[in-house]
Amino acid sequence: MTSSDRDETAGPVGSGAAAGPSPAAVATAAPAADTVVVPADEDPVAAAGSEVIGGPPGRRALLGVSWWIPARFLALAVIVVSVLGMVQKLPCYEQAWFQPGSPQYIHACYSDIPHLYSGRGFAAGLHPYVDRIPGSSGDLQYLEYPVLTGLFMQVAAWLTSGGGDQQSQEQWFWAINAGMLMACAVIAVVALSRTHRRRPWDAVLFALSPVLLLNGTVNWDLLAVALAAVAMAWWARSRPGWAGVFIGLATAAKLYPVLLIGPLLVLCWRAGKWREFRLVLAGAVGSWLLVDLPVMLANWQGWSTFYVFSKHRGEDYGSVWLILMQTRGVGLADLDVYIGVLMVLGCAAIAWLGLSAPRRPRFAQLAFLVVALFVLVNKVYSPQYALWLLPLAALARPRWRDILIWQACEVLYTLGIWSHLGFVTGPKQHGIGEAWYHFAIGLHLIGTLYLVTLVVRDVLHPDRDPVRWDGSDDPSGGVLDRAPDVFVLGTARRLREEETYAAYAPAGPEQWLGEPELLEPAEKP
Repeated sequence: MTSSDRDETAGPVGSGAAAGPSPAAVATAAPAADTVVVPADEDPVAAAGSEVIGGPPGRRALLGVSWWIPARFLALAVIVVSVLGMVQKLPCYEQAWFQPGSPQYIHACYSDIPHLYSGRGFAAGLHPYVDRIPGSSGDLQYLEYPVLTGLFMQVAAWLTSGGGDQQSQEQWFWAINAGMLMACAVIAVVALSRTHRRRPWDAVLFALSPVLLLNGTVNWDLLAVALAAVAMAWWARSRPGWAGVFIGLATAAKLYPVLLIGPLLVLCWRAGKWREFRLVLAGAVGSWLLVDLPVMLANWQGWSTFYVFSKHRGEDYGSVWLILMQTRGVGLADLDVYIGVLMVLGCAAIAWLGLSAPRRPRFAQLAFLVVALFVLVNKVYSPQYALWLLPLAALARPRWRDILIWQACEVLYTLGIWSHLGFVTGPKQHGIGEAWYHFAIGLHLIGTLYLVTLVVRDVLHPDRDPVRWDGSDDPSGGVLDRAPDVFVLGTARRLREEETYAAYAPAGPEQWLGEPELLEPAEKP
């Protein structure tokens, strides 16, 4: 059972709303390792939802002792949600993907996968990064995806039947990719359940996500999501070398996982864990080079297409920059400079937060913040990018109410972009126009900022962090969990100095203002 009976309505622990634990709180007794936190015991929304299946488990319930351990239940839940997502794509699978105009957007079942089977040369038997795409020009002469994603696509193409017409081949290509991506989602949810060892059920926030259902097969992002989740699980088990290997592999599939190195740098700096950070960095660089270096040597232009295409890309769908461009009527000439400056300033602010917070932030919290920063300032935001944040959000802020508010905004954005594309691509203009699409982008930005605000609040006021209510420190922190601080700044340094002074202060607080007592001189022998 759970060792925490608190819920969100209880408010902060302490004498007042602003009360927070001192750095010494890290030294509080750890909860028993064999207890499992049940969300229905401390989350009002989860408790209300559990009434559908008979209410929260009782005091004598034996959890995790049957065949239905959390990992198996979560894997089954992901499979069910993934199958429902495939069913949601049926109107496109049967017709809409292969019809001109806007049907695939009107049915909100668009996917890049079937279109790129022929569009990137897989149907013709070409190999990514080596063979030039027929009829291509400019920055898109080769596949514009990172190398490991290209290999994933190539494996699916090898498994696709070469018989039948082009439509049936594209259908097979999508179906095979959907099955492989479902396996990635299962790996991700099992890894999440083993990251917070006492909180495996927080992974339900990933397993039952509407974003996973709607966007799981829009593109190949779940490959990187799964690898990043495995990396965090290895780090939680104090295996920094393996964590680095999987960060490198995830970066070889999608660029965003490299951002996980930043929070680890800050937290290892604060805790003095430089050996572990070097292991992570070496593992990440080594595995990334193992995947990318052969392609670099085989064809530099093919390998660099992803990076060149990303650099030359302008304001695109889903970004705040698109709103500015369409409102002003002209794009920003130095867009990359603006984004770079915002990323540097944002990362500096997150680093300061990590080094100056009254208690060292959890790894998942800083990881969520830095990826959310990248999502917010990036020049494009596709609906499936919410999958990047989904496992991090489940670990950083495991509260159903907050996750559902954020996901509601993401679902509305997903429906909004498909509706807008239906409006601009179809002759009958079914869907929403530019103004309403800007509103949908605003919902996505507001939802993400809402979750960012809550995570920052939890960092500044650790007593509001639900993961720490039961005395835990950083269950996903691995070597950082309950490690003493070595280097701190700002508020953390001030609190540490106050505790140091207090250790040498008079016994009673009232004696701080009184005259110091004179010590009797020692008698001479």
